[in-house]
Amino acid sequence: MVTGNPTKLNSIQLHLLKVFEKNTNENDLLEIKALLSKYYAQKVDEESDKIWEEKGLDDSTINELLNSHVRSAYK
Repeated sequence: MVTGNPTKLNSIQLHLLKVFEKNTNENDLLEIKALLSKYYAQKVDEESDKIWEEKGLDDSTINELLNSHVRSAYK
Protein backbone atom coordinates (compact mmCIF):
# COMPACT_ATOMS: atom_id res chain seq x y z
CA MET A 1 0.00 0.00 0.00
CA VAL A 2 1.38 3.40 -1.01
CA THR A 3 1.10 6.14 1.55
CA GLY A 4 1.59 9.88 1.21
CA ASN A 5 1.55 11.74 -2.09
CA PRO A 6 1.87 9.51 -5.12
CA THR A 7 4.72 10.27 -7.50
CA LYS A 8 3.71 12.86 -10.06
CA LEU A 9 4.18 12.00 -13.70
CA ASN A 10 6.63 14.09 -15.68
CA SER A 11 5.75 15.72 -19.00
CA ILE A 12 7.15 12.84 -21.07
CA GLN A 13 5.10 10.27 -19.15
CA LEU A 14 1.94 12.36 -19.51
CA HIS A 15 2.51 12.76 -23.25
CA LEU A 16 3.06 9.04 -23.72
CA LEU A 17 -0.14 8.26 -21.83
CA LYS A 18 -2.08 10.55 -24.17
CA VAL A 19 -0.45 9.04 -27.25
CA PHE A 20 -1.27 5.52 -26.14
CA GLU A 21 -4.87 6.07 -25.05
CA LYS A 22 -5.87 3.96 -28.03
CA ASN A 23 -5.22 0.25 -27.97
CA THR A 24 -1.91 -0.79 -29.45
CA ASN A 25 -1.02 -4.25 -30.67
CA GLU A 26 1.96 -6.28 -29.51
CA ASN A 27 4.01 -5.50 -32.62
CA ASP A 28 3.55 -1.75 -32.11
CA LEU A 29 4.59 -2.12 -28.49
CA LEU A 30 7.77 -3.97 -29.46
CA GLU A 31 8.63 -1.33 -32.07
CA ILE A 32 8.08 1.49 -29.57
CA LYS A 33 10.26 -0.26 -26.98
CA ALA A 34 12.99 -0.63 -29.61
CA LEU A 35 12.75 3.06 -30.51
CA LEU A 36 13.00 4.12 -26.87
CA SER A 37 15.93 1.78 -26.28
CA LYS A 38 17.72 3.15 -29.34
CA TYR A 39 17.05 6.73 -28.21
CA TYR A 40 18.47 6.19 -24.72
CA ALA A 41 21.43 4.18 -26.03
CA GLN A 42 22.26 7.12 -28.31
CA LYS A 43 22.09 9.48 -25.29
CA VAL A 44 24.50 7.24 -23.35
CA ASP A 45 26.88 7.14 -26.33
CA GLU A 46 26.81 10.93 -26.65
CA GLU A 47 27.49 11.43 -22.94
CA SER A 48 30.26 8.82 -22.99
CA ASP A 49 31.91 10.50 -25.97
CA LYS A 50 31.69 13.86 -24.18
CA ILE A 51 33.36 12.46 -21.04
CA TRP A 52 36.08 10.73 -23.07
CA GLU A 53 36.81 13.95 -24.91
CA GLU A 54 36.87 16.03 -21.70
CA LYS A 55 39.27 13.59 -20.04
CA GLY A 56 41.44 13.08 -23.12
CA LEU A 57 40.84 9.32 -23.26
CA ASP A 58 41.48 7.20 -26.34
CA ASP A 59 41.94 3.59 -27.48
CA SER A 60 45.32 3.36 -25.77
CA THR A 61 43.57 4.10 -22.46
CA ILE A 62 41.31 1.08 -22.95
CA ASN A 63 44.29 -1.13 -23.83
CA GLU A 64 46.10 0.01 -20.68
CA LEU A 65 43.05 -0.77 -18.55
CA LEU A 66 42.60 -4.17 -20.17
CA ASN A 67 46.22 -5.10 -19.50
CA SER A 68 46.49 -3.71 -15.98
CA HIS A 69 46.09 -5.57 -12.71
CA VAL A 70 43.83 -3.46 -10.50
CA ARG A 71 42.45 -5.96 -8.01
CA SER A 72 42.37 -4.87 -4.42
CA ALA A 73 44.53 -6.71 -1.94
CA TYR A 74 42.71 -9.01 0.45
CA LYS A 75 42.98 -8.22 4.13
